[in-house]
Amino acid sequence: MEDKFKQWVEKQLEAELPAADVERAMDYADDLLHGLKTIRTYTQGVVIYGSARVKPNDKYAEKARELGGMLARNGHTVITGGGPGIMEAAHHGAFEYGGRTVGLNIELPHEQHINPYVTDQLEFKYFFARKVMLSMSGKVYVFFPGGFGTLDELSEVLVLIQEGKMPKMPVFLFGKSYWRGLDKFFRARLYKDKMIMASDLRIYKMTDDLKEIVTAANKIGYPKIGENIYDVLTSAA
Repeated sequence: MEDKFKQWVEKQLEAELPAADVERAMDYADDLLHGLKTIRTYTQGVVIYGSARVKPNDKYAEKARELGGMLARNGHTVITGGGPGIMEAAHHGAFEYGGRTVGLNIELPHEQHINPYVTDQLEFKYFFARKVMLSMSGKVYVFFPGGFGTLDELSEVLVLIQEGKMPKMPVFLFGKSYWRGLDKFFRARLYKDKMIMASDLRIYKMTDDLKEIVTAANKIGYPKIGENIYDVLTSAA
Protein backbone atom coordinates (compact mmCIF):
# COMPACT_ATOMS: atom_id res chain seq x y z
CA MET A 1 0.00 0.00 0.00
CA GLU A 2 2.86 2.39 0.83
CA ASP A 3 4.52 1.70 -2.55
CA LYS A 4 1.23 2.28 -4.34
CA PHE A 5 0.82 5.63 -2.60
CA LYS A 6 4.38 6.68 -3.49
CA GLN A 7 3.80 5.76 -7.13
CA TRP A 8 0.62 7.83 -7.17
CA VAL A 9 2.43 10.87 -5.74
CA GLU A 10 5.24 10.52 -8.27
CA LYS A 11 2.73 10.40 -11.14
CA GLN A 12 1.10 13.60 -9.97
CA LEU A 13 4.46 15.36 -9.76
CA GLU A 14 5.42 14.17 -13.23
CA ALA A 15 2.11 15.40 -14.63
CA GLU A 16 2.92 18.90 -13.37
CA LEU A 17 -0.63 19.49 -12.24
CA PRO A 18 -1.53 22.93 -10.88
CA ALA A 19 -1.08 23.14 -7.14
CA ALA A 20 -4.78 23.86 -6.69
CA ASP A 21 -5.71 20.57 -8.40
CA VAL A 22 -3.28 18.56 -6.28
CA GLU A 23 -4.62 20.17 -3.13
CA ARG A 24 -8.18 19.48 -4.21
CA ALA A 25 -7.37 15.83 -4.89
CA MET A 26 -5.80 15.51 -1.45
CA ASP A 27 -8.93 17.00 0.12
CA TYR A 28 -11.04 14.45 -1.75
CA ALA A 29 -8.85 11.61 -0.51
CA ASP A 30 -8.90 12.90 3.06
CA ASP A 31 -12.70 13.03 3.05
CA LEU A 32 -12.93 9.47 1.74
CA LEU A 33 -10.26 7.93 3.97
CA HIS A 34 -11.64 9.51 7.13
CA GLY A 35 -15.10 8.25 6.25
CA LEU A 36 -13.97 4.72 5.39
CA LYS A 37 -11.92 4.39 8.57
CA THR A 38 -14.87 5.36 10.74
CA ILE A 39 -17.77 3.76 8.88
CA ARG A 40 -16.18 0.32 8.99
CA THR A 41 -16.52 0.27 12.79
CA TYR A 42 -20.35 0.20 12.48
CA THR A 43 -22.79 -2.55 11.68
CA GLN A 44 -24.75 -2.05 8.50
CA GLY A 45 -27.90 -0.06 9.12
CA VAL A 46 -31.04 1.15 7.43
CA VAL A 47 -30.27 4.29 5.45
CA ILE A 48 -33.14 6.76 5.35
CA TYR A 49 -33.25 9.58 2.81
CA GLY A 50 -35.73 12.42 2.47
CA SER A 51 -36.31 16.14 2.53
CA ALA A 52 -34.59 18.34 5.09
CA ARG A 53 -37.34 20.91 4.71
CA VAL A 54 -40.39 19.13 6.10
CA LYS A 55 -41.68 20.11 9.55
CA PRO A 56 -42.01 17.68 12.49
CA ASN A 57 -45.81 17.62 12.11
CA ASP A 58 -45.65 16.70 8.43
CA LYS A 59 -47.27 13.32 7.77
CA TYR A 60 -44.10 11.90 6.26
CA ALA A 61 -41.96 13.16 9.14
CA GLU A 62 -44.32 11.42 11.54
CA LYS A 63 -43.97 8.19 9.56
CA ALA A 64 -40.16 8.55 9.50
CA ARG A 65 -40.16 8.96 13.28
CA GLU A 66 -42.36 5.88 13.63
CA LEU A 67 -40.05 3.89 11.38
CA GLY A 68 -36.98 4.98 13.35
CA GLY A 69 -38.57 3.68 16.53
CA MET A 70 -39.54 0.37 14.94
CA LEU A 71 -36.02 -0.14 13.61
CA ALA A 72 -34.43 0.68 16.96
CA ARG A 73 -36.70 -1.78 18.76
CA ASN A 74 -35.47 -4.44 16.34
CA GLY A 75 -31.81 -3.58 16.92
CA HIS A 76 -31.11 -1.80 13.63
CA THR A 77 -28.91 1.27 13.32
CA VAL A 78 -30.62 4.23 11.66
CA ILE A 79 -28.34 6.11 9.26
CA THR A 80 -29.15 9.41 7.57
CA GLY A 81 -27.45 12.53 6.27
CA GLY A 82 -27.73 13.87 9.82
CA GLY A 83 -29.79 16.95 9.04
CA PRO A 84 -33.31 18.16 9.90
CA GLY A 85 -36.65 17.15 8.39
CA ILE A 86 -37.05 13.47 7.51
CA MET A 87 -33.54 12.73 8.77
CA GLU A 88 -34.18 14.25 12.18
CA ALA A 89 -37.57 12.56 12.45
CA ALA A 90 -36.08 9.10 11.78
CA HIS A 91 -33.32 9.70 14.30
CA HIS A 92 -35.78 11.06 16.84
CA GLY A 93 -37.81 7.85 16.69
CA ALA A 94 -34.74 5.65 17.07
CA PHE A 95 -33.27 7.82 19.82
CA GLU A 96 -36.44 7.51 21.90
CA TYR A 97 -35.89 3.76 22.07
CA GLY A 98 -32.17 3.95 22.82
CA GLY A 99 -31.16 3.06 19.27
CA ARG A 100 -27.96 3.97 17.49
CA THR A 101 -28.31 6.87 15.08
CA VAL A 102 -25.54 7.73 12.66
CA GLY A 103 -25.48 11.12 10.97
CA LEU A 104 -23.24 11.64 7.95
CA ASN A 105 -23.35 15.40 7.87
CA ILE A 106 -22.32 17.96 5.27
CA GLU A 107 -22.46 21.73 5.62
CA LEU A 108 -24.90 23.44 3.28
CA PRO A 109 -25.74 27.14 2.90
CA HIS A 110 -29.43 26.57 3.65
CA GLU A 111 -31.07 23.93 5.79
CA GLN A 112 -28.32 21.56 6.88
CA HIS A 113 -27.24 21.28 10.51
CA ILE A 114 -26.68 18.19 12.61
CA ASN A 115 -29.85 17.17 14.39
CA PRO A 116 -29.92 16.66 18.18
CA TYR A 117 -30.76 12.94 18.01
CA VAL A 118 -27.51 11.79 16.42
CA THR A 119 -25.44 9.43 18.60
CA ASP A 120 -22.58 9.01 16.09
CA GLN A 121 -21.50 11.78 13.75
CA LEU A 122 -19.23 12.06 10.71
CA GLU A 123 -18.53 15.34 8.96
CA PHE A 124 -17.88 15.61 5.22
CA LYS A 125 -16.77 18.43 2.95
CA TYR A 126 -17.93 16.82 -0.29
CA PHE A 127 -21.24 15.33 -1.40
CA PHE A 128 -19.65 12.46 -3.29
CA ALA A 129 -17.68 11.26 -0.25
CA ARG A 130 -20.77 11.31 1.93
CA LYS A 131 -22.75 9.46 -0.75
CA VAL A 132 -20.10 6.73 -0.86
CA MET A 133 -20.40 6.25 2.90
CA LEU A 134 -24.19 6.24 2.83
CA SER A 135 -24.27 3.54 0.16
CA MET A 136 -21.59 1.44 1.88
CA SER A 137 -23.24 1.56 5.28
CA GLY A 138 -26.71 0.37 4.25
CA LYS A 139 -28.42 -2.99 4.14
CA VAL A 140 -31.80 -1.42 3.35
CA TYR A 141 -32.44 1.95 1.68
CA VAL A 142 -35.61 3.94 2.32
CA PHE A 143 -36.49 7.03 0.30
CA PHE A 144 -39.08 9.31 1.83
CA PRO A 145 -40.41 12.26 -0.21
CA GLY A 146 -37.74 14.84 -0.99
CA GLY A 147 -36.36 17.25 -3.56
CA PHE A 148 -33.36 17.36 -5.86
CA GLY A 149 -30.97 15.98 -3.22
CA THR A 150 -33.18 12.97 -2.52
CA LEU A 151 -33.65 12.32 -6.24
CA ASP A 152 -29.89 12.55 -6.75
CA GLU A 153 -29.26 9.97 -4.04
CA LEU A 154 -32.03 7.71 -5.35
CA SER A 155 -30.60 7.81 -8.88
CA GLU A 156 -27.16 6.94 -7.59
CA VAL A 157 -28.36 3.91 -5.62
CA LEU A 158 -30.43 2.67 -8.56
CA VAL A 159 -27.52 3.00 -10.98
CA LEU A 160 -25.02 1.34 -8.63
CA ILE A 161 -27.31 -1.66 -8.16
CA GLN A 162 -28.23 -1.73 -11.85
CA GLU A 163 -24.56 -1.87 -12.87
CA GLY A 164 -23.49 -4.32 -10.16
CA LYS A 165 -21.31 -1.77 -8.36
CA MET A 166 -23.08 -2.39 -5.06
CA PRO A 167 -24.97 -5.36 -3.61
CA LYS A 168 -28.61 -5.92 -4.48
CA MET A 169 -30.31 -4.76 -1.32
CA PRO A 170 -33.91 -3.67 -0.67
CA VAL A 171 -34.74 -0.17 -1.91
CA PHE A 172 -38.07 1.25 -0.76
CA LEU A 173 -39.83 4.37 -1.98
CA PHE A 174 -42.08 5.25 0.93
CA GLY A 175 -45.29 7.06 0.08
CA LYS A 176 -46.94 5.56 -3.00
CA SER A 177 -48.94 8.67 -3.78
CA TYR A 178 -45.76 10.76 -3.80
CA TRP A 179 -43.61 8.43 -5.90
CA ARG A 180 -46.28 7.15 -8.31
CA GLY A 181 -45.58 9.86 -10.88
CA LEU A 182 -41.87 9.02 -10.99
CA ASP A 183 -42.60 5.31 -11.23
CA LYS A 184 -45.00 6.01 -14.10
CA PHE A 185 -42.30 8.01 -15.90
CA PHE A 186 -39.83 5.16 -15.48
CA ARG A 187 -42.32 2.69 -16.97
CA ALA A 188 -44.04 4.80 -19.61
CA ARG A 189 -40.97 6.61 -20.87
CA LEU A 190 -37.66 4.98 -19.86
CA TYR A 191 -38.80 1.36 -20.18
CA LYS A 192 -41.01 2.00 -23.19
CA ASP A 193 -38.13 3.71 -25.00
CA LYS A 194 -35.76 0.87 -24.00
CA MET A 195 -33.59 3.11 -21.84
CA ILE A 196 -33.89 0.60 -18.99
CA MET A 197 -34.77 -3.10 -18.72
CA ALA A 198 -37.76 -4.69 -17.02
CA SER A 199 -35.45 -6.03 -14.32
CA ASP A 200 -34.39 -2.46 -13.47
CA LEU A 201 -37.95 -1.71 -12.40
CA ARG A 202 -37.62 -4.43 -9.78
CA ILE A 203 -34.64 -2.78 -8.07
CA TYR A 204 -37.00 -0.62 -6.04
CA LYS A 205 -40.43 -1.05 -4.49
CA MET A 206 -43.02 1.53 -3.54
CA THR A 207 -44.69 0.98 -0.19
CA ASP A 208 -46.86 2.54 2.48
CA ASP A 209 -46.12 -0.27 4.95
CA LEU A 210 -43.45 0.43 7.57
CA LYS A 211 -43.57 -3.18 8.75
CA GLU A 212 -42.46 -4.32 5.29
CA ILE A 213 -39.29 -2.26 5.66
CA VAL A 214 -38.51 -3.59 9.13
CA THR A 215 -39.13 -7.16 7.98
CA ALA A 216 -36.64 -6.71 5.15
CA ALA A 217 -34.02 -5.47 7.60
CA ASN A 218 -34.70 -8.36 9.98
CA LYS A 219 -34.21 -10.89 7.17
CA ILE A 220 -30.76 -9.51 6.39
CA GLY A 221 -29.65 -9.46 10.00
CA TYR A 222 -26.77 -7.45 11.43
CA PRO A 223 -23.65 -7.72 9.22
CA LYS A 224 -20.68 -5.47 9.88
CA ILE A 225 -19.78 -2.93 7.24
CA GLY A 226 -16.20 -4.22 7.16
CA GLU A 227 -17.48 -7.64 6.15
CA ASN A 228 -19.69 -6.61 3.27
CA ILE A 229 -19.42 -7.35 -0.44
CA TYR A 230 -17.81 -4.04 -1.39
CA ASP A 231 -14.32 -5.41 -0.80
CA VAL A 232 -15.08 -8.28 -3.17
CA LEU A 233 -16.46 -5.92 -5.78
CA THR A 234 -13.41 -3.68 -5.49
CA SER A 235 -10.93 -6.52 -5.86
CA ALA A 236 -12.78 -7.81 -8.91
CA ALA A 237 -12.84 -4.44 -10.64
